[in-house]
Amino acid sequence: LQPVLSMLPATSCTLSFADSLYVSEYFSQSAQKLSFYSWYGNAKLFHFHVPEDTILLRWLLQASRGKGPECTDMEVTVHFRYGAPPVINPLGTRFPANATVRPSYNISIALSGAAQNTTFVNITTPAAGHWFIAAHLPEAAGRIEVKGFSIPCPYIFQADMFVLRLTDMPVLEPGVTMPQTIVSPAKPLHAKVFVPKHAAGMRLELRSCVTSERKACTVRVVLGSITLPQSFQRIVTCVGNVTCSLALDSPPWEKWLQIMVESLGAANGSVSLMMVASFTACRPGSSSSFLSFLSPNQSQTSPRPGSAVAAGSSAVPAGEASRNVSKQRSFCLQTQPVVREDLDVVSVRYRLLNGPSVPVGSLSPTLLLLNLNTGMDSGGSLVVSLLLNKTSLSLANATVAACVSAASPVLSLNATQNCSTAFFQGYPLSVGTSSAEAMLIVLYPQTDVWFLSLQLLCPKGQGECKATEAKVTVFAYLTPCFNDCGPYGQCSLLRRHGYLYAGCSCKAGWGGWSCTDDTKAQSVGVQNLATLLLTLSNLMFLPAITVAVHRCYLVEASVYTYTMFFSTFYHACDQPGVAVMCIMDYDTLQYCDFLGSVVSIWVTILCMSRVKKIQKYVLFILGTLLIAMSLQLDRRGVWNMMGPCLFALVIMIAAWVHHGVKRKHCYPPSWKRWVFYLLPGITLAFIAISVYAFMETNENYYYTHSIWHVLVACSVAFLLPPRDKHKKPWAWSQKLTCRYQICQNDREELYAVT
Repeated sequence: LQPVLSMLPATSCTLSFADSLYVSEYFSQSAQKLSFYSWYGNAKLFHFHVPEDTILLRWLLQASRGKGPECTDMEVTVHFRYGAPPVINPLGTRFPANATVRPSYNISIALSGAAQNTTFVNITTPAAGHWFIAAHLPEAAGRIEVKGFSIPCPYIFQADMFVLRLTDMPVLEPGVTMPQTIVSPAKPLHAKVFVPKHAAGMRLELRSCVTSERKACTVRVVLGSITLPQSFQRIVTCVGNVTCSLALDSPPWEKWLQIMVESLGAANGSVSLMMVASFTACRPGSSSSFLSFLSPNQSQTSPRPGSAVAAGSSAVPAGEASRNVSKQRSFCLQTQPVVREDLDVVSVRYRLLNGPSVPVGSLSPTLLLLNLNTGMDSGGSLVVSLLLNKTSLSLANATVAACVSAASPVLSLNATQNCSTAFFQGYPLSVGTSSAEAMLIVLYPQTDVWFLSLQLLCPKGQGECKATEAKVTVFAYLTPCFNDCGPYGQCSLLRRHGYLYAGCSCKAGWGGWSCTDDTKAQSVGVQNLATLLLTLSNLMFLPAITVAVHRCYLVEASVYTYTMFFSTFYHACDQPGVAVMCIMDYDTLQYCDFLGSVVSIWVTILCMSRVKKIQKYVLFILGTLLIAMSLQLDRRGVWNMMGPCLFALVIMIAAWVHHGVKRKHCYPPSWKRWVFYLLPGITLAFIAISVYAFMETNENYYYTHSIWHVLVACSVAFLLPPRDKHKKPWAWSQKLTCRYQICQNDREELYAVT
């Protein structure tokens, strides 16, 4: 059983057509909100499981958008793939070297006139197993939006699956002739046959095909199921009552193979025929076994049955080589035992029992089995690396050909072989004396049993290298992200219900599947410049700190110092490139930076209100505690900054009105204070908010945010009120050295020109 927690059958019904029993089932998943695409994590994944004997699959795709004015015409791209999540590249970036990329099958759903679009996708005779759908919006604009300033339009996508399954599908036994009847062209014949392990070939024959009127029939035979993005169904048209056959090389091992026969004759005529399937067996030879590995009396370095010498040895005695040649002639392949070692989530290492060195001959391929059929292995990258031991190869022109395939191995490797099996196009590799290393990266390998076939090839024919054996070191492993996304990327583990998969989030302008595309990458000089701008721009708080200390606002100066310190080191740690320095945990630095920024605005506006000291300090402490709580709840919410600012402005305006009414004069009374301090400070503050909320993008962040630092710090220096009239400049420093105090009237100032 393959458990799929995200898929629950909602309904099921049974239909009967002409002695065939059909069951229709409906599977649904919850809708997801779509995102604009910048990396694979923005694509919304849907995971379904198609049951066996399904003859018709129908996807119901529903895309909708909101009704607000912010919602515009949009195009939703939907990708399909069998066995693994789709490998997509909407941005047109480069993939890592040695990676195999096959474009996914995709369709586009337009949301232009109507607010909802419903699309159907039909697939006849789909392959049973895991199917994946990924949906996303076009490329992201790169603009940094402050949460709360703008309302994004919601785009919703939902995928439902309908299947029509045949419950009594006839089973074709190998070597047994089975009579069948096609009732009408509208009702094709469906059957299935089980492919045993070690099947080298399969042959399907149709005999004695006649219509109900005893005339020669015309039928079409479809062998295999549809898989996306590539389908390798075999189709043949049979005319007349002569024997019609269809042969397959390397059919998928230990799987059911669907057969569909449909009549191409008259609409009301039935067709009778005989079907028979036969298999060609492949006799495997093993170089070792798990029993020898578990035996305490046998070392892994001892000679292995059926191989030339022990792993690591390069010399092959002539007598032993001749004995190996005679053994290889009786086998169609040589298997090497492989142990699957699970390391972590989507992380597997394959270990050869006889060591990493594998003997490769010319008469039959050497086969390694890589098990990836747990259902949770398709969300990473399969890496296969080959290294040829040049000293083991006596022929200079000989090469070792390799092929990585799923479901069944390639049993014959030669110069004209295109590394393909009956229903899968494999991935070729080769190593030789001129190029001793080769690597293959399979992105999101489909859920199946994978095989690595290796065989020695000689330019003058296989007879030239009968007694020659090459040693190839094989490294195979499954990793969430190849090379851990490199120095300019972060490997993120993504989840859709119970299914886990990985993707790379790139930084510093780098792109691509594994963050290896440097087309738009920032140079090291630009990265250093960005770090210097974002950190050193915080030094503009020094004038504000100096003004606050000069005017005896020590609490305010302390807050500005706190903000300057943590903003500097937060941005030094937040850099995407190599110019990074973190003095403590990133989350702590970010929280302290956000807290200091909001509290700085809070204490500045309260200081401008000129309320009584006891009231001011109570508001300082109470406001700081509330701000700390709100930032813990939602750190990037706009009201965490706007709320304290508006509340402090209300207090300031009320205090100014109170002072003006009490004095019967406008407050502050001096026009110079308005013209040279308040208006410039307010202007700088409004410009800073505009830059922060509407101008920042991923590309210009390092200088627009630096401008935000400068404008905010300068506005604070302008907005701080003058000192109390009875206090002297730098009066706080005199208290550090004075041993006695002179009592003075420190009542609340009501007459100073402010």
